[in-house]
Amino acid sequence: MQFTGKTVEQAIELGLAELNLTAEEVEIAVKEETQKGLFGKLKGKAVVENTKKLNGNEKATIFVQKVLDILDINAKATLVEGGKNPVINLIAEDSSEVIGYRGEVLDSIQTLAGAIANIGKKEYKKVVVDCENYRDKREETLISLAKKLEAKATDMKREVILEPMNPFERRIIH
Repeated sequence: MQFTGKTVEQAIELGLAELNLTAEEVEIAVKEETQKGLFGKLKGKAVVENTKKLNGNEKATIFVQKVLDILDINAKATLVEGGKNPVINLIAEDSSEVIGYRGEVLDSIQTLAGAIANIGKKEYKKVVVDCENYRDKREETLISLAKKLEAKATDMKREVILEPMNPFERRIIH
């Protein structure tokens, strides 16, 4: 939002008061400054633009939405915070476009979202990207697969070789 005042400082103060935010919570851009005229008299008005700073999770959600738009996937990204990890939930008309083969597209988007959310942070915090509870359903499928393969390996008294899996799936199987 833009705010005007006699000086830049006054315009900033007016903006912070109206937005009910502190200077640390806002990005301030000076659009126009007052000019000193004859005998030090100020001419014109100072105009500043105050924009609320976004946290990493909000930036990651906006980034994911832009990626979906670029890929021409009709989906909406929403941020759900409160649990162990922030979750960016995707709601799509065709969830298979977002999920991909065994979650490959979803995993790629999650990697990018994690990178965006953790820019400038010393400690990495995982960001989960999910679509229509795919991650929970996949976990259930993998648990039942692991139990079946365990029974098969026990019956045959031999090792059972699995196809390659991503780290998320390997953790579940183990």
